[in-house]
Amino acid sequence: MYVHTMFVYLRTIIYRMDEKRDYTPTQEQLARYAKALGHPARIAILHFLAQQETCYFGDIHEELPIAKATVSQHLKELKEAGLIQGEVETPKVRYCINRQNWERARQLFGEFFEQCVASSGKCCR
Repeated sequence: MYVHTMFVYLRTIIYRMDEKRDYTPTQEQLARYAKALGHPARIAILHFLAQQETCYFGDIHEELPIAKATVSQHLKELKEAGLIQGEVETPKVRYCINRQNWERARQLFGEFFEQCVASSGKCCR
């Protein structure tokens, strides 16, 4: 009985926490970009693609010290977040930075990091 009561109590708390968390579309988009940027391999892939003059045709795993299967997973995350775009052109895949979303991410992160109003002398140390 105690376990069931505790479960109901915890479920109620979690439900109420979810009710209070209505995130703005901007917060949700920023979180998607942040998640996509949350791994050093994805940063390396984005850095590599950002340095290309045109879309990259080839195997990124040959350019970076990342295993082929790992690259595929990271490319999928970056594509789902909208930071890159790619097309299959057998036998290779073409990837490039999604310039529109890249600019949007830059804008959102800039606005986010500019929100801090505390001066350096008034923050916790």
